[in-house]
Amino acid sequence: MSALVNHSVKTIAENIRNTRIRLAYSQEYLAAKLNVSQNTYSKIELGYVKLTLERFFKICRVLEIDPAEVINADGVAA
Repeated sequence: MSALVNHSVKTIAENIRNTRIRLAYSQEYLAAKLNVSQNTYSKIELGYVKLTLERFFKICRVLEIDPAEVINADGVAA
């Protein structure tokens, strides 16, 4: 079960990163919108920081993407 959760977290983080890149947003821009440091935001994308639901939904709002797409999609940045 733990391996499945870790895989899911990594997939969500990767989907967030792919969407940010597709939109040509910098990590600095997202970090400012989330009121965190760029370093913290980078760790979110790498899956090193636990992502709270509140922060997850805020990221989705900034990226203008449905949270279900981030969770269910493979690579979102199509």
